[in-house]
Amino acid sequence: MSSTKEQFRSDDHENEHFILTTVVGSYPKPKWFNRTKELYEDPDADFDEEHWDQATDDASRLITNEHERAGLDVVVDGEMRRNEMVEFFAHRIDGYEFNGPVKVWGHNYFDKPSVVREVAYDEQWLVDEYEFIAGATDRPVKVPITGPYTLANWSFNEAYEDDEQLAYDLADLVNEEVAKLVDAGARYIQIDEPALATTPDDHAIVGECLERIVDDVPNDVRIGLHVCYGDYSRIYPEILEFPVDEFDLELANGDYDQLEVFTDPAFTKDLALGVTDAHVAEVESVEQIEANIRKGLEVVPPERLVVSPDCGLKLLPRDVAFGKMKNMVTAARNVEAALDDGHIEPAPSPVADD
Repeated sequence: MSSTKEQFRSDDHENEHFILTTVVGSYPKPKWFNRTKELYEDPDADFDEEHWDQATDDASRLITNEHERAGLDVVVDGEMRRNEMVEFFAHRIDGYEFNGPVKVWGHNYFDKPSVVREVAYDEQWLVDEYEFIAGATDRPVKVPITGPYTLANWSFNEAYEDDEQLAYDLADLVNEEVAKLVDAGARYIQIDEPALATTPDDHAIVGECLERIVDDVPNDVRIGLHVCYGDYSRIYPEILEFPVDEFDLELANGDYDQLEVFTDPAFTKDLALGVTDAHVAEVESVEQIEANIRKGLEVVPPERLVVSPDCGLKLLPRDVAFGKMKNMVTAARNVEAALDDGHIEPAPSPVADD
């Protein structure tokens, strides 16, 4: 992979150094939007498809603008059109069926789908979403997609001999969607594979899935991989072989205890470092986030560093989510200025082994 983050630097970026700021994906939905969903699902309410589409568009514009106001270099609309990260895609893939929610832990339920026949591409997944967001902002837009390994692992497999073959077939479908997104203008695509953190021995399967996904993807398209918190030592350094530009890792939640995992051997990809904890409903200070960003500079030089919250922010109060983003952007700009002034000594740029 050869694309760089420089294409996402704004023309009015004030510092010589550039630490790209973005979010992982999900964001708290406005309370009024949740109410409109209740109305839409109520057969007795006078709230039809047209009303629902208008509400969804309004929520998408609102959150995209909120990301702009926070100062993010690359925005997402907070996945306003999506529900759960597997369910949304399963509804759009031929071969999936839903048979009711499954209890996953405590009093929480997940509408876990079943694969009942060979999967096939049924309808576009995210092109309309991307085009709408891109039309609502002048900033670059990132497109998060749930990865094929997670789509397979978090479903009941009733049609395939094993989950590995199911994941490969799903990877071919993701490849088809990525091609459509690229044709629509998307240049930053993030594959979300939270299941890898819980089943790290399958990293070779994820690697093969990614090879299928990026086949024929142009060099100017940035591909990231987001892996939620887990024992990263069980997948490193093997993940360096994955055909992606950046790894988005959840490290703030563990107080960076695993940071040294990525120093031996040297981290040769871009690092999208979680610098605010998505599980804590408090806004970290600018100073704390600056210290977290500096930890990333112990692993990669600034030209290879991206910062974001640890994970999706959808479970936080909206004012807290906004505060985390705003302080994160301020902290990133402060660290850039310190780098420009020579007050921070960055890590040397690692060189990949032959």
